[in-house]
Amino acid sequence: MERKVFVVGVGMTDFVKPGTGGDYPEYGKKAVEEALADAGVKYDVIQQAICGYASGDSTSGQRVLYQIGMTGIPIYNVNNNCSTGSSALFIAKQLVEAGLIDVALVLGFEKMSPGALGGGNFKDRASPLGKHVEKMAEMTEVVKGPLTPQYFGNAGLEHMKRYGTTKVHFAKIAAKNHRHGAKNRRAQSKREYTVDEILNSRKIYGPLTKLMCCPTSDGAAAAVLMSESAVIRYGLQGKAVEIIGMEMATDTPDLFTDNSFMKIAGAQMTAIASKRLYDKTGVSAMDVNVVELHDCFATNELITYEGLQLCGEGQAGKFVDDGDNTYGGRVVVNPSGGLIAKGHPLGATGLAQCAELVWQLRGEAGIRQVKNAKIALQHNLGLGGAVVVALYKKGFTDAKSKL
Repeated sequence: MERKVFVVGVGMTDFVKPGTGGDYPEYGKKAVEEALADAGVKYDVIQQAICGYASGDSTSGQRVLYQIGMTGIPIYNVNNNCSTGSSALFIAKQLVEAGLIDVALVLGFEKMSPGALGGGNFKDRASPLGKHVEKMAEMTEVVKGPLTPQYFGNAGLEHMKRYGTTKVHFAKIAAKNHRHGAKNRRAQSKREYTVDEILNSRKIYGPLTKLMCCPTSDGAAAAVLMSESAVIRYGLQGKAVEIIGMEMATDTPDLFTDNSFMKIAGAQMTAIASKRLYDKTGVSAMDVNVVELHDCFATNELITYEGLQLCGEGQAGKFVDDGDNTYGGRVVVNPSGGLIAKGHPLGATGLAQCAELVWQLRGEAGIRQVKNAKIALQHNLGLGGAVVVALYKKGFTDAKSKL
């Protein structure tokens, strides 16, 4: 029988430009210590730990956690591209949910190289995204330079062609996220930009300009998960935020048979995972008050609105124009500033999203606080591919209580 799973502690470092914030053991340690302090527990209560990072040597998770304690517990190291952090969270949630453990620690961290994401760490073997590149090349010219903005730039162009979306819609999304990020002391970018400034920033690819793209970043985030019985044992009912559902999806064969840039960029994975999540939980997108989604590029945020059912197919442009993605609208998307403003240290992103949503549901988000936030939605995407979506609920209700 599946058990309830709760987040009882979260921690997060500042997200900073690569090379300016020290080394990964330092900020990994800081995030874990913050999460443990937030939960009010010591490291020796942790039964298993799952660590996520997309670049780095094997057992880097142990290198971080051994500074805090060497208790002999299992420590796993996870790499699932940009969805690494939420993939680690998904594993921990399943361990607690299945009754294998009562207390788990999840850590995500990254120490990145400056500049745009490269084409992989290894040049002497097949690229995990090689088939994706081949499919993209069937439909358009693959130009010299970073591939990531080409995936998401082409996806944006496809949405524009299908539904009449414009560059202004993408610029409005980026402006919204920079505006939100200016209120986040942990964000890498704290400056607001106008729509015109975003449209006139350096062209990257297709409709994308520099200010529509997330920056590479260093940083870490962590979370402590507990079963219902552990929450009661440690007296953490007031801290607990329930993960009411979590789903992961990977690509399906029509990624390579259909001619869709949006599928190459993970839109179908998002739709599959979110449908499973809503079906299993009985919660709909209309019940959600606050969202942290994977805005690696402004084009992806717009496309993701539809995959998460925040609006209907082809309606994302109107959703943006109506202001339904920010304070005063239907739902607040990326109050943290998202990846575009907050930054994107790959392994840490999924845990940073979790932290923001926990703060929102506890009412601890300060000037970013979403009024009356009760249900939160998380979306984290990794090409190659994996999408993780999760729903969180405010407050603790034990199995003996009525909802």
